[in-house]
Amino acid sequence: MARLPLHGTRILCFVGDIYEDLELWYPKLRLEEAGAHVTIAGQKEGVVYAGKNGYPCESEARIDDMEIDDFHGVICPGGFMPDKLRRDPKVLSLIHGFHTQQKLIAAICHGGWMPISAKVYQGVRVTGSPGIKDDLVNAGAIWEDAPVVVDRHFISSRKPGDLPDFCRAMIEFLQDQSL
Repeated sequence: MARLPLHGTRILCFVGDIYEDLELWYPKLRLEEAGAHVTIAGQKEGVVYAGKNGYPCESEARIDDMEIDDFHGVICPGGFMPDKLRRDPKVLSLIHGFHTQQKLIAAICHGGWMPISAKVYQGVRVTGSPGIKDDLVNAGAIWEDAPVVVDRHFISSRKPGDLPDFCRAMIEFLQDQSL
């Protein structure tokens, strides 16, 4: 059997109450299908968080226990969850560390609130939910209305309908990093 393209790749994905169901599950499953290992981390381990549309997700680990060196990148799903997690110092520290090491920072919809609060979007081309466009611009980002925007190690998308483009961009980026 051929080796999967993302074999050995480890990705961190945040979860919390009222996360956007598709924006967490679609990338998780798509990256795993390509061979990556995705760790779902919440503020507490073993907690079942309810998605915005009612789909449950159990955290496999505590955000406080996560370390940048254990991962190749991070996914910031949307929903209402990012508004709470953007206030967590460990979330901000992790995102800032991923930026410093030029590792993948992927945000979709309202997930962009977390990199905004980590202060890593200055001068970065991004997209996101039109509802946070002003927040992105005020953080110094260069907002574009596109299904996916890739700027160095930053990948962003606007909404669940953009998930195929979002996931393709992440997989391409991670494959290029492993070469």
